[in-house]
Amino acid sequence: MNPSVQRIAIKLSKAAEKHVRKGHPWVFEESIIKQSKAGDSGDLAIIFDQSKNQFLACGLFDPASFIRIKILERRKNTPINIGWFEETFAIALGKRESLRTSTNNSFRWIYGEADKLPHLILDVYNDVLVLKLYSSIWIPYLALIKQVLSKYTWISAVVLRLSRQLSNQVSHIQEGNLLFGRLDQESVVFLENGVRFLANVVHGHKTGYFMDHRQNRIDLALMAKDKTVLDVFSYNGGFSIHALAQGAKHATMIDISKKALEDGKINAQLNGLEQRLSGIAGDAFKILAQLKKEKKKYDIVVIDPPSLAKQTSEVDIAVKKYASLAKLGSQLVKPNGLLVLASCSSRIDADLFFDTIATALNKTPKKLLKKTYHDVDHPITFQEGAYLKCVYYQLDS
Repeated sequence: MNPSVQRIAIKLSKAAEKHVRKGHPWVFEESIIKQSKAGDSGDLAIIFDQSKNQFLACGLFDPASFIRIKILERRKNTPINIGWFEETFAIALGKRESLRTSTNNSFRWIYGEADKLPHLILDVYNDVLVLKLYSSIWIPYLALIKQVLSKYTWISAVVLRLSRQLSNQVSHIQEGNLLFGRLDQESVVFLENGVRFLANVVHGHKTGYFMDHRQNRIDLALMAKDKTVLDVFSYNGGFSIHALAQGAKHATMIDISKKALEDGKINAQLNGLEQRLSGIAGDAFKILAQLKKEKKKYDIVVIDPPSLAKQTSEVDIAVKKYASLAKLGSQLVKPNGLLVLASCSSRIDADLFFDTIATALNKTPKKLLKKTYHDVDHPITFQEGAYLKCVYYQLDS
C-alpha cells in the first residue's frame, strides 16, 4: 500500500452495517457513527462491527463525497496491496475473456463497483486502454495500477481520463495524459463484431465510445438487411454502421453534435459504407417532429437518448420526454417496422421506463419483441448500478 495512505477505524449505524453485510458497495456520510481520525482521499477505512468489534469491511475514504466510503472487501481482512490489485484485475479480465476474439477487441475490463474497483472504469480499444476515474480515491494508487497493467504485454498504452467533477478537484493530473506507453494518435481503430470504429480516447465522450449497447447494436443489425434505419441520438453512428454492415439499404443519423455526425461518417468510411449513410444535425425532438410533418417513414427507428434525468428532481420531466420520443418515433415507423427505445437514466428504473413507453404507445397496434439490459461486461451487482434498459417493438400498422 502507498505509504502516504493511512488507516482509519470506522463504525457504522446498525442499518448501515446491514447494508454492507448484504453486499452494498457504498457507505454514506450519515451512516458513520465513529471514526478514529480525519481522513484524506484514498485512505483505507477499516469498518468494525458494533457488537463484537470484528472486521466487517474495508474501503477507500472519500471526504469530498456523500458516499464517504467505497467498499473494496468485506468479511475477509485482505491487504490492499499489489497482490490484491493483480488478482482483482485478473479476475475481471477472466470474466470477459470470451469477448476478446478475432472480430472483437473492445470491451469494458473494469466496471467500477461490479469489479471491486468503485468509481473506476477501464475500457479496452484493441491494444489501447482508457482508465477513467470518477473519484480522487484512486490517485494514491495510480502507481500500483500502472505496475499491474504494464505486466500485460499486449497493452501498448493506457490513457488516463477524469470525470468533469474530478478534473475540477485536482490540478496536478492532466486529463488525457498517458499513464504509460505511447499513443501516436488520439483516435484508435478497434473492432466490434467485425465492424471497424474509431474511438477518440483522449477527448471523446466517456472513454471514446459507448460500449454498453454492443449486443443491442448487433441484435438490431441482424434485423436490418434491406431496411432503412433512423438512428436518433446517434453519436458516432454505432447502430447505423452495424446495420449498414449487415445490409441495410440506408441509415440516417440524428445528433445535436455535427462533430459526432462527422465521426459517424468516418466510421462508415472505415467499412466502405459511407454511400448509404446520411446525417441530420440538430435537436432530435424538433427533427422528429419535422420528419413526421414531411410524412417520412423508416423500417427501423432506434432512439437512444443521453441521460434525461441526472437528478431526482428531473425524473418527472424525463418521463414526459421518453413518452414524447416514443410517440414521435412510432409515427415514423413503416407498417410492420421496428421501434427500439433505450434509456441510460439510472434514476428511472426499468419498470418505470417500460411502463412509460407502453403507456405512450397504448393506442398503437404493436408486438413486444423483447426487453434488454446491461451487456455482459457491464454486470449489475447492486440496484444503483443498474441504468441501461432497452425495448423492441414491432408496430403492426
